[in-house]
Amino acid sequence: MKKVFIYDTTLRDGTQAEGVSVSVEDKLRITEKLDDFGIHYIEGGWPGSNPKDDEYFKKVKNLRLKNAKIAAFGSTRRAYLRVEDDPLIQNLIKAETPVITIFGKAWDMHVTEALKTTLENNLEMVYDTVRYLKAHTDEVVFIGEHFFDGYKSNPDYAYAVMKTAQEAGADFLVLADTNGGTLPIEIESIIKQVKEKGLDGKLGIHAHNDSDTAVWNSITAVLNGAVQVHGTINGFGERCGNANLCSIIPNLSLKLGYETIPEESIRRLKELSNFVADIVNLPVPKNMPFVGDSAFAHKGGVHASAVLKNPKLYEHINPELVGNRRKILVSDLAGKSNIIYKARELGIEIDEKDPRITELVQEIKRLENYGYHYEAAEASLELLIRKHLGMLKKYFDLDAYRVLIARRYTDKEPVSEATVRIKIDNHYEHTASLGYGPVNALDRALKKALVEIYPSLSEVELIDYKVRIINESAGTAAKIRVLVESKDRERKWGTVGVSDNVIEASWQAVVDSFIYKLVKDGV
Repeated sequence: MKKVFIYDTTLRDGTQAEGVSVSVEDKLRITEKLDDFGIHYIEGGWPGSNPKDDEYFKKVKNLRLKNAKIAAFGSTRRAYLRVEDDPLIQNLIKAETPVITIFGKAWDMHVTEALKTTLENNLEMVYDTVRYLKAHTDEVVFIGEHFFDGYKSNPDYAYAVMKTAQEAGADFLVLADTNGGTLPIEIESIIKQVKEKGLDGKLGIHAHNDSDTAVWNSITAVLNGAVQVHGTINGFGERCGNANLCSIIPNLSLKLGYETIPEESIRRLKELSNFVADIVNLPVPKNMPFVGDSAFAHKGGVHASAVLKNPKLYEHINPELVGNRRKILVSDLAGKSNIIYKARELGIEIDEKDPRITELVQEIKRLENYGYHYEAAEASLELLIRKHLGMLKKYFDLDAYRVLIARRYTDKEPVSEATVRIKIDNHYEHTASLGYGPVNALDRALKKALVEIYPSLSEVELIDYKVRIINESAGTAAKIRVLVESKDRERKWGTVGVSDNVIEASWQAVVDSFIYKLVKDGV
C-alpha cells in the first residue's frame, strides 16, 4: 500500500480566508486536534510576519505531539540579499521547527514582473535558500509557486526551478496551482512530462479551488506519483479556498487504497471538520461531501425506502466510516418509509402496519404545503408524530396571550410587554413580562407562567430566531414561518411555527420548544 503524506496548511493558508481570525490559543488547539487525528505535517504560519505567528512557534514547542511535524513557512531569499543576510530566512531558522517550507517563483512572468529580477537570479535564489536551510533543519519542502501556469507559459523554465530545488537538496518538490485555474487533465499531462524530463524527487501537490477542481487535481497528482498532498480542513482558504482534506483523505484511503490517516482516525473526520469550523467561525456547508450534515440525507420517499432495504442503493460509502450518519428527512416529498425511519431515529416505537402512519404522512404533506418546514425543526416534527400517535401528554392549555408594543416620546427604544394566561389542569396562571422585543417578552411571560409547575424550563434558552416570508407575492398579508433554536444544559433543538401573524408563528415555535424540553426530561 503506497503512503501519501498529508500536509495541513489550515493555520496558514486557511486563515487567509475572508472573515477568519484566530488567536494563538486557537492555533494551538487546532494543532493538537490535527496531531491527534494523524496529520503528518502541520504548517503553523510564517515566522516574522506577525507577532501572533512568532508566539505560536514559541508555544508549539511545549506541545507533546505524537504524529505531526510542525513546518514554518516562508519564501526564498530576496533578490538583493545573500541568504545568510536575509532576516526572513533567519526567522525561519529561529522558529526551530523540524520542517521548513519555502516557496519560489516557478512562473517566468512572476520573476520578471513581481520580483523584478532575472530568470537566472531566481534560480540562484532557489538554490541558495534550499541549500542553506537544509543545513539548519531536518526537512525542506519546496513549493514551486504558480508552477502549472508557469509550465504552460515556459515549460523549460518552470522545470528548471523545480530541478534546481531538487539539486539543492529539497526533500519534497511541491507543484502548486496557485491561481486554481488548472484542470485535472492538465495536471496529469504536466506531471508526466516533468517526470520524463528527469524530475525524480518526491513530488507533492498544492491546489487551490478557483475552478472547483482542487480535490480532483490533488487526487490526479497522487495517481501520477505525488506522495505529499497539501490542503486545509473544510477547504478553507483565500478566494475560493484550498484543496479540501476532508474529501481528499477519504477518497485516497477508502476508495483508492492509499495509506494516509489511520482508519480509526478517519472515523473522526466529521468531528475534526466541525471542531475546526467552530474555532474559525466558518460553518461547514450542509452539502459538503463526506462531512456535511446533508452528505447522507435522504428526502425523497423512493430514496428513503430503498436505503432502508440496502444503504448501498443510494450511498457511496457507509457514513460511519467518516464519522457521519444517515439522515432520513421528512417533508412534502416524504413517504411512509421516511416516517418509520425518522420515528425510530427519534426513539419512538412504531408499528409499520399502523394505519395512522399513512394519515400522518398526509398530514405532514398538508402542513408543509401550508408553510411548515420540518427539516430544520426536528423537535416540532417529533411532537407532531407523538401527538398523532396519541403519545403526547397535555402539559397546559392556552387561555389567552397579548403582546403590547409601545414607545413614548421619552423612550429611546420601543417597550415590549407580553401577557399570558394558561390553564394547567383546573388551575390558571396569569403572568406578564417585559422583553427585548415582542418575541422575547412572550418567551419570558410563558416561562414565568410555567416554571413553578415545570422548574426545568428555567434551563431553556432561545439562541436563534429566523423569520421567513413564504408567499412573498401576498405582500403584508403573506404567511410567515418562524424557526426557533433553543438549548438547555445538554442539547439543542429546533422548532417551527407558521401563521400570517409573526407573533402567532413565534408563539407556536416557542410553545413547541418548551413542550419538547418537558418531553425529553420525562415530565
